[in-house]
Amino acid sequence: METTLMRLNAQPEPRLTVTRNPEAGAQSASSAFIEANTVSIPFTEIQQDHIIPVYVKDNEPLISQSDFIQTTQELVNTIFRGEQVLSPAIRCSHPIKGRTPEAKDKPANQLQDWEKTLYYERMMFVIEIPTVHDTIDGNPLTLTVGGVKAYNLDNLYNKKGAAEHFKVFIGFKNMVCTNLCVRTDGYLADLRVSSVDQLYSAIYQLLSSYDQHLHLRQMQSLTEHSISEQQFAQLLGRCRMYPHLPTDDKKQIPALLYGDSQLTSVCRDYYKDVNFCRQEDGRINLWKLYNLFTGANKSTYIDQFLDRSINALDFASQVQGALQGNSTSWYLN
Repeated sequence: METTLMRLNAQPEPRLTVTRNPEAGAQSASSAFIEANTVSIPFTEIQQDHIIPVYVKDNEPLISQSDFIQTTQELVNTIFRGEQVLSPAIRCSHPIKGRTPEAKDKPANQLQDWEKTLYYERMMFVIEIPTVHDTIDGNPLTLTVGGVKAYNLDNLYNKKGAAEHFKVFIGFKNMVCTNLCVRTDGYLADLRVSSVDQLYSAIYQLLSSYDQHLHLRQMQSLTEHSISEQQFAQLLGRCRMYPHLPTDDKKQIPALLYGDSQLTSVCRDYYKDVNFCRQEDGRINLWKLYNLFTGANKSTYIDQFLDRSINALDFASQVQGALQGNSTSWYLN
């Protein structure tokens, strides 16, 4: 693997030379980075048409989803000056519908558009930087920044100034399948801030500390190891057993966050996925196994998506350590 991706500097100075993708378009290749229970929403709709939740005690607004997206996009444009930055791809779920007081007695099918109110409880977005890219096992990867805002995590019975919850990440999108590849040092799982300025500072620190070289090396190393069909069957069987283990036993085993429906997808795609299925002899390398898990993760709800994405890479690396003899794995024991 060769790459000229550069570490981010301590200050938002112009980035040095990076590999460039001449075929990168002006819009995201696909917004289907997550599918379960979500709809694609344009930024202008979120900004202009969606109401903003407020704190009950003082009627002050929370940080809006549009402010979150704009803040992140401004930082990406600043830190990655000179790079192509695509417009955000946004997915929302759990709509909260309402109506104006004037329409309180109208049947729902008679409501006019101006009488309806709407916001989505959960929102996730990604911003691609296609001119910062690399290739692993023939799969093109582009640098991607994004986040999650879920109002259900906030205490709306508070006053302005209370902590508001966000999730932010930087990683790579596999352009073959739009799977997101995220590593722990590129993820703020429980960012709590009370102002846009604090949000800006926290996102900046994340983008500055992320080591894309290390992330790429870790993923590239997965291509060097593979498991047999028998090992895959045992691994998947143990994955299904894990949720039902006694509590004391589970404490001794690295956590697996994937449920039965996702594991069913992994099993199906082991045989049928066009890009990541097994070889003719049944073997599958760990990069492809990892992508089977990140592909299955698309059926996850927004509030669990990034945690499972992190877990997929951790899980693949644990299997790799067992194959190398550096550690043991209950899933392959």
